[in-house]
Amino acid sequence: MAEVSCILDAKAKVAESPVWCPEEQALYWTDIYAPSINRYDPATGENRSWPVPAPVGCLALRERGGVIAAGQAGFFFLDLETGAVEPLHDPEPDKPDTRLNDGRCDRAGRFWAGSMDETLQAPDGALYRYDPDRRCTRMVDEVIVSNGLAFSPDDRVLYHADTRRFAVYAYDFDLESGSIANKRVFIDTAGQEGRPDGAAVDEEGCYWSARYGGWGVVRHAPDGREIGRIDVPVAACTMVAFGDPDLDRLYITTASQRLTEADRKDQPQAGGLFVAEPGVRGLAEPRFSG
Repeated sequence: MAEVSCILDAKAKVAESPVWCPEEQALYWTDIYAPSINRYDPATGENRSWPVPAPVGCLALRERGGVIAAGQAGFFFLDLETGAVEPLHDPEPDKPDTRLNDGRCDRAGRFWAGSMDETLQAPDGALYRYDPDRRCTRMVDEVIVSNGLAFSPDDRVLYHADTRRFAVYAYDFDLESGSIANKRVFIDTAGQEGRPDGAAVDEEGCYWSARYGGWGVVRHAPDGREIGRIDVPVAACTMVAFGDPDLDRLYITTASQRLTEADRKDQPQAGGLFVAEPGVRGLAEPRFSG
């Protein structure tokens, strides 16, 4: 089993959306409820933070520089030089109880992000595709908590989780058109410890699922079988990303929200960033081309 270590005791409320930048050899990530986009430098241990006006669930780097992100206020750009936020589009202005949560880019440069019901009960969320020409398309309806978005190495499968339904789904994916079809259950975690949260796919096509409430990260084969696990000393593991020069280290974000005093004593590094050596390489993270 791969050993895991805490590299940044961030005390984040909900650290999420780790994205590796190869040019900077740095990890970008969000803290949803202390709304900020952050940049962690493993070489120096320095973490820089850019505050944003509203809860922010996910981010991707842009080919033109800066960041595209999504959260309670919809999609927006962040200028990393000035800290300026440029609003783009709110796909759910009539739903005060939802916000955009998990997301990432596909290899055609489109940014996908899914929403969630903040009450964790109603299927009022959706999965959206935000294109470089700034068109936004609803791709999946009736989601409670959108999570676990990832793409297979051959770009033929899109993975998408609904955390509250304990399920990760797979869709046929067409990279050229951005269309999806043929929804089926890829992983059913009902009855297991923890729920499927954020994810990443490695170069072998295996799906790494962070388990919220599950004290770790689980590796699944392309057919859905569980074939590995990394234990983490925090119950709420939120997402993973491959990083470092060879993309052979796995960065893991965690959450500290809703912990009791007893929980905090048992999980003193909750809300921190962790790293492990999984024994496999990941894939380079695509950038938004708009």
